[in-house]
Amino acid sequence: MTAEEGASYGEQLIEAARRNNTDLFEDLQKETTDLAELINTATDPLGNYALHLAAFNGSYEMLDHLLDVEGVEVDPINRVYKDTPLHSAVRYAVNEPEHGAFLAEMLIDAGADPTIKNKDGKKAIDLADESNQQLIDILQGAELAREVPIEELDQPETMEGEDSGEESE
Repeated sequence: MTAEEGASYGEQLIEAARRNNTDLFEDLQKETTDLAELINTATDPLGNYALHLAAFNGSYEMLDHLLDVEGVEVDPINRVYKDTPLHSAVRYAVNEPEHGAFLAEMLIDAGADPTIKNKDGKKAIDLADESNQQLIDILQGAELAREVPIEELDQPETMEGEDSGEESE
C-alpha cells in the first residue's frame, strides 16, 4: 500500500511499532527514501514516536529494527508526559518486569539518556517499581556510566605506593 492509497507512511510506522509488525516496517524500509527522518518525525495523536510505542507495548522486534536505523534519535520527547522511550519502557516494566528491563537495556545500549526528566521532573528510574531490582540496577548503572568520564574507565587504577608499571632498575 502506498501513501496515496491509504494510511500515510507515518501512520503505517506508528501502527507497526504499536503492533510489533516487522513485516509492515520492512515494507516501509523499501518504500521510503529517508527512514530515519520518518522515525524521527512521525507521531501518534498523543505525540508518541514509534520508539515510545514499541517500548510501551513491549514490541521487542520493532524496537530492535527502529534502533538499527542510522540517524534515529533515541531520546525523542513525547507531547503529553514529556517522556523519552526509556520512560515508556520503564512504564511497560511495571506489568512485565523482566521484558521491560530488557527493553530499557536495549535503549540504553543504543545511547538513551537515563538522566532526562519528564514534565513531572522524574527520570526513568523514578518510575521504576522498586521491586524490579534488575531494572533499577540497569538504570543506576547507566546513570553512573554517564557521570564517570570514559577516560577514567579506561585507566587501570593503581594503589597508593605502587609504581606506575615502569620498571626501575
